[in-house]
Amino acid sequence: MSDINKDSDIENLYRLNGKVPIIPALLNGLQHVLAMFVSNVIPIILITNVVKLNGDPISDLLKTKLIQNAMIVAGISSLIQIFGIWKIGSRLPIILGISFTFLSVALAHTDKDYNIILGSILVGGIIEGLLGLFYKYWKRIISPIVAACVVIGIGISLLPVCISSFGGGSPEMADFGAFQYWIIGLTTLISSIIALHTLKSSTKSLAPLIGIIVGTIVSIPFGLFKIDNLMNHGVFSLPQLFPTGMPKFELGNIISFIFIYLVSATETIGDTSAICHGALNRPMTEKEGSGSLACDGFSSALASTFGCMSTTSFSQNVGLINLTKVVNRYVVATGALILVIAGFFPPIAALLQSVPQSVLGGCTILMFGQIFISGLQMLYETNLTNRNISIASISVCLSVGLTTHSKIFQFMPTIIKDIFAKNPVSVIFISALLLDLLLPKETKKEEKIDNQEKEGSD
Repeated sequence: MSDINKDSDIENLYRLNGKVPIIPALLNGLQHVLAMFVSNVIPIILITNVVKLNGDPISDLLKTKLIQNAMIVAGISSLIQIFGIWKIGSRLPIILGISFTFLSVALAHTDKDYNIILGSILVGGIIEGLLGLFYKYWKRIISPIVAACVVIGIGISLLPVCISSFGGGSPEMADFGAFQYWIIGLTTLISSIIALHTLKSSTKSLAPLIGIIVGTIVSIPFGLFKIDNLMNHGVFSLPQLFPTGMPKFELGNIISFIFIYLVSATETIGDTSAICHGALNRPMTEKEGSGSLACDGFSSALASTFGCMSTTSFSQNVGLINLTKVVNRYVVATGALILVIAGFFPPIAALLQSVPQSVLGGCTILMFGQIFISGLQMLYETNLTNRNISIASISVCLSVGLTTHSKIFQFMPTIIKDIFAKNPVSVIFISALLLDLLLPKETKKEEKIDNQEKEGSD
């Protein structure tokens, strides 16, 4: 009888609900933490290295607190998504974390106070949460071609960020691009690539983590990895609300973030749908889509109160579930609890904050490049008709061109400059959305002719 129960417990790993033994639950939950851990904290590290707070650089002590909060926010947001509160949460095994998607728009406004960025995250998150509750009324507005263009734009806009880190942190540094940064950055990148192409499918998501470990070890002889501050903040610490002060609000900045929240919404729906189709073998319900989006938005608003960037569903964790078929909610919730617990120990955050910039640069070349390629894959899946090609080509051209020569906006109103001048993602979103709404839809016959022409040219 005990053997039957044991077999049943193990089988519950592959069911949405059911009792799972503690050891398999911990091991599978930890795998989810490792798959997203690096990606969850890098946005905080990158943005706090360049943004100002009340006119001054953000201190190492505050950076450590924000990383600590990022882990806690990711865990709490995931638990809400997994188990739900009222209409908020999909009740599906989805891990949330600090999003790279919003890093591009945040970095476009690094001349602003960090609390202005947090204010935009707070307002935008509430709006996305409300949109989630009314998902059925607007779900067709953001078409696949618009979402694909925006993801391409996000990838393009982030590429200079990883190269700056690769070179040591900032082009303004006197030793920017020095040989030690090249050695460390290349070692990290090569280690990540080797890990990505040699690890088994279920562990490929650990490639960035392996690259960071190897790169950090290589940086030690150069004196770039300093761990003398690990115990400066104590062993245990409670999280702090509004650690940077109260959020500030600026209309142009808020509008920029709202655009990206709409794009993030399409990514979240895609991840939620992927869980249902890939692991549960059924379509996503409207209730699950609505709850998933509501959680995404309101969790982002919650993140801003902890001084963190916006949260969103992590595709690598969705991929891990679809690969292993371990879809049990309580298993994934175990991973979320591990994140929350880790956030109460400042030495973990201090260790992550001590990772050299060139290590992050080598790691994010791989990460950000994959975002760009994901956009291209999404574009290909939209069916490359003449209409979709026009939307993509014009939007990408305007996005890169106008923001490269942002002086072209100098005679525009301040709010227009705040939204578009330094933000390629806002430009590509508006361009693609307007073109998608204004260009006449192609008939089935025209789509068939376009496809036949492309097949003939191939």
